[in-house]
Amino acid sequence: PPDLLTNNIDPGVYRKGPRASNGASQVTIATEETEDSRKQFFGKDENEERGNWTGRFDFLLSLLGYAVGLGNVWRFPYLCYRNGGGAFLIPFVLMMILVGVPLFFMEAALGQFCSSGPMTCWRFAPLFKGVGIAMVAVSALTSLYYNMILAWSYYYFFASFTSDLPWVSCDNSWNTRDCSTMLPLTDCADSVGQKYDNGTCLNGDTFVGLWDVKKFTSATGRKRKLASEEYWEKIALDQSSGIEDFGQPKWDLVLCLMLAWIVCFLCLIKGIKSTGKVVYFTAVFPYVVLLILFFNGIFLSNAGEGIYFYIVPDFSRLLDAGVWKDAAVQIFFSMSIAGGGLVTLSSYNRFHNNILLDSIIVSIGDTVTCIFAGFVIFSYLGHMAGELNVKVEDVAQSGAGLAFVVYPTAVASLPASPFWSALFFFMLITLGLDSQFAMLETVLTGVMDQYPTLRPHKTLVILAISIVFFIIGLPLCAPGGVYLVQILDNYVGGWTLLIIGFAEVTCITYVYGVNRFIRDIEIMLGKKMIIWWKICWMVISPIAILLIFIATFVEYEASTYGDYTFPAWADALGWIMAVAIILAIPITMLYQVNKEDEVTSFWGKIKLQCIPSREWGPALVRHRELVDYVDGFVQDPWAEKGAFVNYAYKSDSELRTGSLRSLEASRLSARMKKSFASSNGSTRTGISYETHV
Repeated sequence: PPDLLTNNIDPGVYRKGPRASNGASQVTIATEETEDSRKQFFGKDENEERGNWTGRFDFLLSLLGYAVGLGNVWRFPYLCYRNGGGAFLIPFVLMMILVGVPLFFMEAALGQFCSSGPMTCWRFAPLFKGVGIAMVAVSALTSLYYNMILAWSYYYFFASFTSDLPWVSCDNSWNTRDCSTMLPLTDCADSVGQKYDNGTCLNGDTFVGLWDVKKFTSATGRKRKLASEEYWEKIALDQSSGIEDFGQPKWDLVLCLMLAWIVCFLCLIKGIKSTGKVVYFTAVFPYVVLLILFFNGIFLSNAGEGIYFYIVPDFSRLLDAGVWKDAAVQIFFSMSIAGGGLVTLSSYNRFHNNILLDSIIVSIGDTVTCIFAGFVIFSYLGHMAGELNVKVEDVAQSGAGLAFVVYPTAVASLPASPFWSALFFFMLITLGLDSQFAMLETVLTGVMDQYPTLRPHKTLVILAISIVFFIIGLPLCAPGGVYLVQILDNYVGGWTLLIIGFAEVTCITYVYGVNRFIRDIEIMLGKKMIIWWKICWMVISPIAILLIFIATFVEYEASTYGDYTFPAWADALGWIMAVAIILAIPITMLYQVNKEDEVTSFWGKIKLQCIPSREWGPALVRHRELVDYVDGFVQDPWAEKGAFVNYAYKSDSELRTGSLRSLEASRLSARMKKSFASSNGSTRTGISYETHV
């Protein structure tokens, strides 16, 4: 019976339908047969149950938006300046070729081949399903604080709608005596005043300014602050003295966070069908703004000085191992590798999509965006340094300090500064939204694939996720929330991704088999793969990840935020979160081995859990028929499940309802002994047989 056949189908399979007269399964007739089997039809789903990207560029723009995020604007330019300017591009591009593109391509190809998200794509080696769980956990926790950054951007965006930006002057009630205009900088020439050892300059009894800021801070303990820095700390955040003094959530930030989650919900309400349309704006608009800001910035006074500091090469820095480590880390994290988003987005592709070309385009786009954003940012930093009469290195920062302190000051001196401020923060919002969409889609897809009965209620599921994540994120709106954001950023999205990425590339290459994986890609692309990918996946990429991981721990220091050093218990909290994510891998391994009851030996259980299941492979039967290079590969496992049902076990009425609960309870499965001989990660797969009694 048709209903019976589809009731026990694993995640990712597909629509109910009458069986064809030739005995093909319902999955076969759910697709459109054409003379050219590689021809792709847009506007109609190839996979009708799970869905596909609607437009030809939906996936490419979503992938580009996911890879190109806030880090391209507020981290890479600073790293480039700090690590030898233009010389830093050499290790950066080299690491992109050796690590970034191969791992990016591997993860995207995996999702496209099996049309499954990170929770269910591990049917090729069930023992490693915990890697997918860790990916979803990373995406979930990262989306919590990432949306808080977007909430800050919304706050500044709305604050820009005024005739005078509130962070321009030191004449406001919240400003202190340490505000920059209260302590102006001066060279203190003889005609101006007299220099004192504490860094001050006096003309008689009249205070003129500071001639040496460092001496002034050392002698008095006071720190000169920009007006934008005091606005950020005292108004936007109401920042406490430390994470120990956490406080209550601020109502205005709570409203901004609520708005951020409402926007995410509305854009994800139809899953990829809605986000695939939104990205046409959110992925393209940041480039429009960057171009506008670039042509405005390069004509500002002293802009050339900032660009000089950004690109002037210092080739001696190439001998510093830390420079290469920074390049590798930037590639790994800016490309969003091992977060599950690449698997998720590519899982909605049509089977014969050219995923190799898409991966190369996105990698080049990510690199070019990083470099171009540096020219934009440092042109304004050079202008700001000239206006403040300081050196460029004194204003160059990364992260939130650049976005919410330095850049607001830089645009404040421009004509029509509220317009440029609003434009910049709207660009930050659109940059962050694409990455946020992908992370939430990863969580949503993980839930949908694990529990396919929830697919008809996708809107309610994303609503529930948005509400729960909003409530969990409320502490981030408190005066001490910025410290918690820093802890989450340091530990959740740090070395955990390195471990997940290493487990992923090792599992695919050495457990599943790199030869078979390459053949899988070849039937999708319709052409042979060069040996370069095999070399990268087997040797270069795993070694690079290990070296990055080791370098990360060699240089480990207690977490800091500005001049504040976190207490030991705060770092311990970060370690607990990170370890909890990674523990999903061994715990799931133990669970998978424990539930394996077809052999008694521990090693035998591990072998069976490293063999692809019968359902592993392309989602649609007409694509599974292309897999002719694996002995015993099951072309239609879902039809076979129905063929082995003992119809005498249930009454006709129960069969018509499609209930298989009692049948599932009485299922017996057996695997042939020769499966052990083919569990060595080669191009052959083990053969397993399941039957309903």
